[in-house]
Amino acid sequence: MTKLKAILVDDEESARDVLENLLLRFCPEVELLGKYTNVPDAVAAVNELKPDLVFLDIEMPNYAGFEIVNFFEKVEFDIVFVTAYDKYAIRAFEISAVDYLLKPVDIERLQQSVLKAHERLTTKNNIDRFKVLSQTLETNVLSSIVVSDKGYQNAIQLTSIIAIEAQESYSIIYTENKKYTASKNLKHFENILVENSRFFRVHKSWIINLDYLENYSKSLLEIRLKNGMSTKLSKYKKAEFEEAILVS
Repeated sequence: MTKLKAILVDDEESARDVLENLLLRFCPEVELLGKYTNVPDAVAAVNELKPDLVFLDIEMPNYAGFEIVNFFEKVEFDIVFVTAYDKYAIRAFEISAVDYLLKPVDIERLQQSVLKAHERLTTKNNIDRFKVLSQTLETNVLSSIVVSDKGYQNAIQLTSIIAIEAQESYSIIYTENKKYTASKNLKHFENILVENSRFFRVHKSWIINLDYLENYSKSLLEIRLKNGMSTKLSKYKKAEFEEAILVS
């Protein structure tokens, strides 16, 4: 495996030293090029050293770690954020398909992150992932999700999603313009969208966006959406669904 050139960025000396030691001991495929204490110094290092991977603390003075992408028109390196953030921020990482490590750093999780970084460096449109993360953390609003499809990272506006269909361990995301195949199961998207009242899991195989509801047959337990698609409604979801469309 080709070595990954990396830098790490954290304003706390002890945190930098701990992560450096873990990389040296347990991740021989990583070549550490340098350690930095703030985002501007990290930007200069990226421009000079051209690392493949940046381990980046998210909470630092002056600039938050995720703001590093604002300094680049094109992000040609991968980022693994190191954070002690709460559950909301972890969800923000997950919807943007951005990798993260929780402090204190777990060795096995670190090794997995390094392996995944190798894979992600071959994908395209990486900057979309970081833009979605930045927007979510800054506004506390989940407005987009990132989906990997056919080697591309796609940022999809939630308002454009009509429905999500389960296909075994995959999911098909239907939007106004096209559909995407995501290597995540339907439960993953249900968890991501749990706080968005416009999305409703109507069946074991379907999540729909209530804004695209055309009509609903109580007798057939069938839902028709505005793009012509139709889905089944589980009898176990009937009462909850009818309440949801009354208040929508």
